Amino acid sequence: MLKIAIVGMGNIANAHIQAFLQFPERGKIVAVVDVYPEKAREKLQRYGLQDVRVYRDHHAMLADGADIDVVDVCTPPYVHAENTIAALQAGKHVLCEKPMAASLEECDAMIAAQQASGKILSVVAQNRFTDAFWRLKATVDSELAGKICHAQIDSFWWRGHAYYDLWWRGTWEKEGGGCTLNHAVHHIDAMQWMLGAPSEVIAMISNVAHDNAEVEDLSAAIFRYANGTLAQLTASVVHHGEDQKMVLQGEKARISAPWLTVANQAAENGFPVPENDVALENSISEFYQNVPALKWTLHAGQVDDFFSAIEQQRAPLIDGEQGKRSLELITAIYKSAITKNAVALPLARDDAFYRTGGLLTQAPHFYEKQASVANFSDVDDIPLGKKLA
Repeated sequence: MLKIAIVGMGNIANAHIQAFLQFPERGKIVAVVDVYPEKAREKLQRYGLQDVRVYRDHHAMLADGADIDVVDVCTPPYVHAENTIAALQAGKHVLCEKPMAASLEECDAMIAAQQASGKILSVVAQNRFTDAFWRLKATVDSELAGKICHAQIDSFWWRGHAYYDLWWRGTWEKEGGGCTLNHAVHHIDAMQWMLGAPSEVIAMISNVAHDNAEVEDLSAAIFRYANGTLAQLTASVVHHGEDQKMVLQGEKARISAPWLTVANQAAENGFPVPENDVALENSISEFYQNVPALKWTLHAGQVDDFFSAIEQQRAPLIDGEQGKRSLELITAIYKSAITKNAVALPLARDDAFYRTGGLLTQAPHFYEKQASVANFSDVDDIPLGKKLA
């Protein structure tokens, strides 16, 4: 049985604890770390976790952690790299929350530490472990809809004004960015997983409703792929209703999450005829529905894959390289928006935006933080996106 230490006991740790508890024969939480130990103890009591050591510092936990196999990093983004590298160097497997790190340079250091340690590193992208995205990915790969010509990705979230009052949120230094980094990362990961790496991006960012944050609460980006495909992505925390979706227009049919397939037919003059290609629509839908449902979904699905990777000595579905690819697209969005230029991908290692601290020196401060709250009241479940059918 794998012995687990969780570093960071904020709200996202609830989802991780709940996921680990799904696999009592495979893993056991034996240690937790938080700068507010009383918050950690409250969670342990809530979930009925016994014989769990509580630490204020992850270095103390590692020094005392000969029995620990896995470190689960749930801290704010600006210390993901530090926490992960220390754990890997101590010989622990690591599951790290999104976003992977504060810079691509930090991602490289994390990947190097993983390779040197021989341990498993997985970066959280729990939306891959949903039936909607799992089946959509399989349908894209089947090519039943033909070449994907256009993608529309709406990463629409809503967060109230007080959301950015938490001490680390809303700052470029500690959060690393706004909705593009910490919310749209889920959909950006899904985009690059399904469609691969684009060749360039052009973008804009803005802050329209949160005057207590330095960072953006709204962004829009257009990606170009080498084969001519275009993808447009909007990231937001100002959209009431959080109407999230991913619509892929293939040469033969539209497919999407939430699921819908439409296959138009052309008249002799090229205009669409009233009748769709029902046979193709039915064929695509039948394929989609026949993709087996996942046994475990969201964070539990990722924990299952992570545990299996350790047990089978294989790479996890979302490893360090996958985590870095998503951050690279996000970094390119910021570079394009800040420099007001199209940005070619991949980014060069000597690019200022690639390096640690490079974004900080150039990022706009839309506003300055007006409050710094140490802790909000804790909740068992925080919204992780709309359930897509």
